[in-house]
Parts: sequence; C-alpha cells; structure tokens
Amino acid sequence: MSVLLMRLAGPLQSWGSAARFVRRTTENAPTKSGVLGLLAAAQGRRRDADLSDLAALEFGVRIDQPGTRLRDFQTAHHSDTLKAMPLSERFYLADAVFVAGVRGEARLVQRLYEALLEPVFLPYLGRRSCPPSEPITIGEPLLDKGLEQALREAEWEASGRYRERHAASFRRRGRAASDAVQLDLLLDSPPEARPDVTLRDLPVSFDPRHRRYGLRGIRTLHVSVPIAPGSGPPPPHEPTTLLTPVAPRTN
Repeated sequence: MSVLLMRLAGPLQSWGSAARFVRRTTENAPTKSGVLGLLAAAQGRRRDADLSDLAALEFGVRIDQPGTRLRDFQTAHHSDTLKAMPLSERFYLADAVFVAGVRGEARLVQRLYEALLEPVFLPYLGRRSCPPSEPITIGEPLLDKGLEQALREAEWEASGRYRERHAASFRRRGRAASDAVQLDLLLDSPPEARPDVTLRDLPVSFDPRHRRYGLRGIRTLHVSVPIAPGSGPPPPHEPTTLLTPVAPRTN
C-alpha cells in the first residue's frame, strides 16, 4: 500500500456534492468524487469507464488555506434555438489551498502519480473553469505509510501572502509565534465507525447520461502541522462547518 499526496491550489475551486437545477454550490473542501474525477481524467478514462478501483481508494484532505466563498451569476443561450437559459447561481472557493491524499495498492497509486505528471486530459479543480495554479503532485508516492500519518506530516502548503497576513495578525495581538499550525483534516470514516458527516460523494459512474454516487462517511480531526523555519507564525484556528451533511435515501 502507498499514499499519493496532491496539492490543490488555484484562484478558484468548486467542489460540489449536490446540485439543484440552477443553483450549484461548493463544499468547503475537495470532495472524493471531484478528486477521483481529476485522477480519472489524468489517466484518460472515459466517463462511462469502471470506477471501482478508484472508489476503493482511501481518501483524505487537509485544509491548509480555507479561502473565501464567492458567488457568481451566469447566463447562457441554447446552442440551437438561441433561447436564453435560466440565470444560474454558482459558488466557488477563491484563493484556497488543500493537501489531498489517496491510499491504495502500490501499483495503482504509482500509475495515478505518473498520469498526473503527463495527464491525458488537463486537470481542473472541480470545474473546467478552475485550473490549478501550481503542480498537483507534491512528491512520489509514499510506501507503507498510513494516509492520516502522511497528511499530518506533509508540509504546510499555504501561500506566502496567507502566512504573512496571519503573521501580522499575531503581532497585532501581541502573541508569541508558534512552531505549528492547527489545521482541519477530513478522512474516510471506517465502515464500522459512526461518521461525523455523511455526503453523497462516492462515485459509481461519471456517465453524463446517468451519474451515480453512493454515500460516504467522513470523520473530522484537528491536527498540528509543523511550520517550516522562516515561514512565519500560524493563523488562529477558527473551526467552521466543513461539509454539508445529507440524510440517506429511504427509497
């Protein structure tokens, strides 16, 4: 087993787990379905391809820079009739940075890593209008390491501007600098455990004619991540609602 870590940073990101007609929301952190879709595209998989090997991967994400929620309104016209379509409301995360990870069989993880280095289809952060601003790969796959451990030990990937802004906040408050930052970590919940949050976020099929997603349990943690020397003090930790829970279907 091995772990592949990914840096997800860009001007805009959008990770939706639910969409209702003209309202397209985003979660506050990358979804498993969104990141697996990115990996499947990098491999050049067709939208109707089997996803069972990817869905079986253990998934987690660390929120290194929460970003700011942004609302946008979009208009469109039908390509054949030129009739105006309904005004749509779409939400994004601006200036956010995440460290995501998947853990699974070593050969599969290695192939995913190689696909990210030379992707068949260019990766994007949830929507095609959201390209990454930095390389997605952080390093080669980590052998014989747990996902939680790998995400705890990964370097803090927040931007220099974010670090400086919060360093100034610490100086204004007269607080001493710390050598660690407190971050939120979201991991797949073990089947036998009660999850903190449940999302309809486990991809079964990306076929546009019949997209299907199963329920996924998530557990949330707060972890202390060392700050590299010279990178400034950490931001104050302000817990937020990380994900929007959904109730299981009864039919």
